[in-house]
Amino acid sequence: MNVNELAELAGSSLTGMELLLRFGINFVSAFILIGLIYYPLHRQKDYLFTFMLINVLIFFICALLSTSKLKLGFAFGLFAVFSMMRYRTVTVPVKEMGYFFVSVAMAVINALASPEDYYLLLIGPDVLMLLLVLILDRYVTISHENVKEVIYERIELIKPERRAELLQDLTARTGLPVHRVEIVHINFLRDVATINMYYYAPEIEKSAPIVTTPDNR
Repeated sequence: MNVNELAELAGSSLTGMELLLRFGINFVSAFILIGLIYYPLHRQKDYLFTFMLINVLIFFICALLSTSKLKLGFAFGLFAVFSMMRYRTVTVPVKEMGYFFVSVAMAVINALASPEDYYLLLIGPDVLMLLLVLILDRYVTISHENVKEVIYERIELIKPERRAELLQDLTARTGLPVHRVEIVHINFLRDVATINMYYYAPEIEKSAPIVTTPDNR
């Protein structure tokens, strides 16, 4: 079954050549987004595979199953489905979810845009989205307040009047610019306390417990 037959089977007004051209524009845009903007900054091969695969699949679903009456509702239905979707095996960072929705938006636009003013409606939004993502992710730096859980043994420093000493000790021992702490749990039997320490960093980091002992002071 060739491209023309696929387009006719779906009831789409797209010709085979137009479908291939749309796919080429979509693939180049997705490659620039994921391969040239996302991957050099984040180095996540799993997301690289997922973003590209989702983009291509959504493009063909929209292009081959849409009709003139279903285009608008079909596009909104796709976004509604993906807005309710949750990954239950892993926690997907917010920035990766942003890239995910941009790749989906590109596929929908490139597949469903009207043939009139073809290049303007396809290439224009792709270029604008690519420029926006590039500027926000690479050139706009925002400090994020990260938190790490610490198992801390010097419980004499958890007193409110010694808070400045606690911050100074945590900063010296972790190398992080800790600016505030939260006492979560105190175990007087073991003379340790569980502390959440907060610090600013350019990127959002995953929280992992840090055990501080006299050996790493």
